Amino acid sequence: MDADQFFGRHLDRIPILGIFRNLDPEATVAMCERAWEFGVELIEVPVQTSSALPSLRAAVEAAKERGKSVGAGTVTTAAQLSAVHDLGAAFTVAPGLHPEVVAESRRLGLPHLPGVATATEIAVALAHGFTWLKAFPAKQLGANWIIAQLAPFPSVRFVATGGIDAANAADFLAAGCRAVAVGSALNDDEALAKLRASIPA
Repeated sequence: MDADQFFGRHLDRIPILGIFRNLDPEATVAMCERAWEFGVELIEVPVQTSSALPSLRAAVEAAKERGKSVGAGTVTTAAQLSAVHDLGAAFTVAPGLHPEVVAESRRLGLPHLPGVATATEIAVALAHGFTWLKAFPAKQLGANWIIAQLAPFPSVRFVATGGIDAANAADFLAAGCRAVAVGSALNDDEALAKLRASIPA
């Protein structure tokens, strides 16, 4: 399954990507279970350092038991991508568009979500065949940036990432994002209620 099909299949059902960073394996799995109960289909475990790999491994194993998908985030090198592929990651996410990661993801058939923050980066990502893109850092870019970029690039499907929580998720979804990435909000009942209310019916 290519990246467009993969992300569309999961994020069109519920437009939330869970991100659980800097947690030990047990806490990571607990947060995954909380997110799955809420209905979240995709979980990202960032692996900017190798110390995060045990947490990714634990989350991947828990996901397999439940028929869910866990991917690796902050993947910026082909070596990282190969390592998380070996652990069973279902997809990868990056803060930018890294040519060697793109090439390796295609070689391995692993869906990839690259990050963008400018019109030029969006154009380059589209030229590489990506339409699902991580808008990062979303809070700093702002919801109006999403509206502005969708005018010349209507085929892009943005996943707003970075500083997104229950208080601003609705703004980014209303601006045209196809999904938002959140973390700690998925472990707070009040935040969960606000987040659920922000999802278009």
